[in-house]
Order: sequence, then C-alpha cells, then structure tokens
Amino acid sequence: MTAATRTAARRARNTDIAADAPRPQQEIKDKILALLEDAKAENVVEIDLEGKSSMGDAMIIASGRAYRHVKAIAERVTDGLKLIGLHEVRVEGLPHCDWVLIDAGSFIIHVFRPEVREFYNLERLWSGDIPQEHLLS
Repeated sequence: MTAATRTAARRARNTDIAADAPRPQQEIKDKILALLEDAKAENVVEIDLEGKSSMGDAMIIASGRAYRHVKAIAERVTDGLKLIGLHEVRVEGLPHCDWVLIDAGSFIIHVFRPEVREFYNLERLWSGDIPQEHLLS
C-alpha cells in the first residue's frame, strides 16, 4: 500500500466519522430554518423551551398553504436532517397533513395548515411566562 493510498483511506474514514459526529445545536437549528425556507414554509417562529419543558431546547412552528404543501415541508425537513446525520428523527401526522410534528431531538418542529395553526395557537400556549410560585403546596 502506497503512502497516497493510506492517506486517501484515512481521509475517507475521517469523513465517515465526521458525518456521524454530534453537531452543535446552532448548526442544527440553522439547517432546520434553511430547510423550512427552501420548502417555502410561511410564518416561521421559534420558541425557546429552556425552563419551560424538558422535551427539547426549542420549538419551531411553521405553516404550509395546503395539505400537500405541509407534507412537502415535512418531507424536506426530515430528509435534510437525515442527510446531516440525525437518523433518529420521528414524524407524526403525515397521513393527514393538518399538523405534522417532527421530533428532531433537541428541536421540535410543528408544520400546520393555517387554519389548524390558528385553532391550536401553540405560540400563545408556549410563549407565556411560567409562574415563579406554585399555587398548590
């Protein structure tokens, strides 16, 4: 085996390792936002969940214009996240596409049709302040 062959083999192994390495949270969030923009998602909002819930670091909410648009957005996001090495992405709601939830570990992505988003109003639910004292002891 020549030195050039060994170097090429080592680079290939390092590339494989880098693809599976944990990614910084900001990089993942930026990728999610770019995927949503590419899919022409509308009214994208991020809600910080720190101190509000242990289910993730942030919730990202977006809208699609119709059932097919919601489905296309969800598929674009899940496929894109898998390409960067997040293989444990879970999806709920794809058969109906009124509301699709994508669990990407630290990030929870909700994609709604506008009427459904207005009805559930997750922004109001999750953006409110958390009471500092408990009402029941």
